[in-house]
Amino acid sequence: MFTPSILLSAFDLSLFCFSAVQESESEVKVDGETASDSESRVEAVSLPPSADDTPEVLNRALSSLSSRWKNWWVRGILTLAMIAFFFIIIYLGPMVLMMIVMCVQIKCFHEIITIGYNVYHSYDLPWFRTLSWYFLLCVNYFFYGETVTDYFFTLVQREEPLRILSKYHRFISFTLYLTGFCMFVLSLVKKHYRLQFYMFGWTQVTLLIVVTQSHLVIHNLFEGMIWFIVPISCVICNDIMAYMFGFFFGRTPLIKLSPKKTWEGFIGGFFATVVFGLLLSYVMSGYRCFVCPVEYNNDTNSFTVDCEPSGLFRLQEYNIPGVIQSIIGWKTVRMYPFQIHSIALSTFASLIGPFGGFFASGFKRAFKIKDFANTIPGHGGIMDRFDCQYLMATFVNVYIASFIRGPNPSKLVQQFLTLRPDQQLHIFNTLKSHLTDKGMLTAATEDK
Repeated sequence: MFTPSILLSAFDLSLFCFSAVQESESEVKVDGETASDSESRVEAVSLPPSADDTPEVLNRALSSLSSRWKNWWVRGILTLAMIAFFFIIIYLGPMVLMMIVMCVQIKCFHEIITIGYNVYHSYDLPWFRTLSWYFLLCVNYFFYGETVTDYFFTLVQREEPLRILSKYHRFISFTLYLTGFCMFVLSLVKKHYRLQFYMFGWTQVTLLIVVTQSHLVIHNLFEGMIWFIVPISCVICNDIMAYMFGFFFGRTPLIKLSPKKTWEGFIGGFFATVVFGLLLSYVMSGYRCFVCPVEYNNDTNSFTVDCEPSGLFRLQEYNIPGVIQSIIGWKTVRMYPFQIHSIALSTFASLIGPFGGFFASGFKRAFKIKDFANTIPGHGGIMDRFDCQYLMATFVNVYIASFIRGPNPSKLVQQFLTLRPDQQLHIFNTLKSHLTDKGMLTAATEDK
């Protein structure tokens, strides 16, 4: 997984800040305030309780039901509404999806930072919110600048302002981050050093978790909408089916962090997600708009999703193992190779993906809150819905880089054409000499 050096440095500093907070458990005085006093004051701050955010219309319609069934109907209705919204943004295309991912990222960042602000609000730490949003802007500038340069190189080279920004992109990004770092140092206030470094670490780790993962979601989307839709849909399916199986058949608790999660829901969600992934990938693999990567067309000056589908999205015939043949009576089956990969994606979504939710549950228990926010009635905040998606995005990006993506000749040609004529000639002669030594150039000439 690609992790920029800027964020690595920030993460190292964050770890130092967190370890510094835990290092001294003794009653050592720092600027007139003992460590134990500081920690006890932090514990004394409580977050506001979650309010009932259910719309009044639903409250009146479901007033005769028990709280258990009322919650079930509220979650179900809002889930259908979110799925409908998901279909709409898919129809609008990859660029709209990218904007939605950015909005979700900003909202998730806001929810986590707000928790930190509420916990330490009594200290009135200067510039905390301003610096948090400034660092979010810096990191997004770095990531999206890298993405635009990588995927739309010809567009960047054609426009003079973009070419200049691309050439000095990393230096500009570092300068912006360094400015924020200096602003933080200047904001340090006596008696609040420990808390300010703690909150600095809070911000940097939030950036690492939220912004980095959302950036990987964008990368997956540019590889083809199918790499975006199938993983996200598998996580959604597993979340819904695990809840359904757990609600009706759940008896055995799965993990203490989430008492409502049951083994019955976990296993039922796994099998349902694998079947769902196979069916969804079969339907989507037949459409170019889903399987083709997002590219910039110089002739039309627009972003396009059109290509000749690779072998991954062409029907092939597979032999069925003999043991299964005797049961179903089939010797062969026609399917898309991507469906085999969808088994890996759905398996991760149902077996490992939930640990993103368990991690979020542990975080919320640490601060004694039910949800990250009250954005979606019955579901909590946006982060409550996307805690598993970020973990899934990282896996998909690593999976594509490890098993799917190969060298892209079109990108190499695009970069080759931007070189000076003498550089192009040097590369041509080098490549010609290499192919001649291998005997490939002579063979190709004889064939002609």
